[in-house]
Amino acid sequence: MTAPIPAAGTLPWRRRRGQLEVALVHRPKYDDWSWAKGKLDPGEAWPVAAVRETEEETSLEVGLGRPLPTAEYTVLDAAGTPATKTVHYWAAEATKPAGALRNEIDEVRWLDVVSASDRLDYARDRDQLRALVRADKAGTLTTWPLALVRHAHAVGRGSWSGDDRLRPLDRPGTARAAEVSRLLAAYGITRLVSSPSVRCADTLRPHAAALGVPLRTKDGLSEEGYAADAGRAPRHLLRLLERGVPAALCSHGPVLPDLLGVLLPLVHPGEPDAAHVTATLGTAATEAMAKGEVLVAHLVGHGEAARIVAVERHLP
Repeated sequence: MTAPIPAAGTLPWRRRRGQLEVALVHRPKYDDWSWAKGKLDPGEAWPVAAVRETEEETSLEVGLGRPLPTAEYTVLDAAGTPATKTVHYWAAEATKPAGALRNEIDEVRWLDVVSASDRLDYARDRDQLRALVRADKAGTLTTWPLALVRHAHAVGRGSWSGDDRLRPLDRPGTARAAEVSRLLAAYGITRLVSSPSVRCADTLRPHAAALGVPLRTKDGLSEEGYAADAGRAPRHLLRLLERGVPAALCSHGPVLPDLLGVLLPLVHPGEPDAAHVTATLGTAATEAMAKGEVLVAHLVGHGEAARIVAVERHLP
């Protein structure tokens, strides 16, 4: 068996006349109906590939929602050798109607969930559909993302003689900032809040520039501001929870554990994976997020009613 083949895809969904529908794709080469998916490009992050492949196969623009069960199955690679294909899936609400089809897909069909289950050609594809339906019945299918970002790798303190707040990203850190922008775009994140320290602001700046939106800086998210008043940083996070809009907050290693501590009590108790979500947040808080890491929490509700239904960690 050769190395696993990484792939990513989505279950695009919408409501039509109050009924939940999902989009299936038909591949004439195999004469099968399945979900939009495809292999990762070299160095590509799973969520970025999921959005790209969905657009390429369906012409649908989507924003990623909560993750769905992963599929693993055996295929033949380019050399005809058996290999495991691992596909990560997300629920993805369609934000615009589909355009013209291209690539290997000749039809995209929106179906209600019962018809979709009947139409799917592979039993493994029903795992994701069942999870999506369970979330819909629980009222946790419509979510919004909140990303906590630790600034990307910066010039070392030992080789920087100026004000530490002005210490810039190094070359790998600058490259990671571009990757962070692509990740945030996959989730449709549009509100950006950061420590004013250059290494933090420049981690989010490429995404702000791509969207043409302001980058809001808050002194309370800096190491210096946190040292002076540790209560300010959590208050900035609470304001984002009150807004309930797709947002990213970038800060520093010493500050992030307190912010993760704000999120821990918000784990939805009714979620089947609540223990895993709690453990993931707890690990991120105690072992420290990596530089350039993006932790995405998927929430329902806002303010005091905000609850986390899923969490993902994307390492550089």
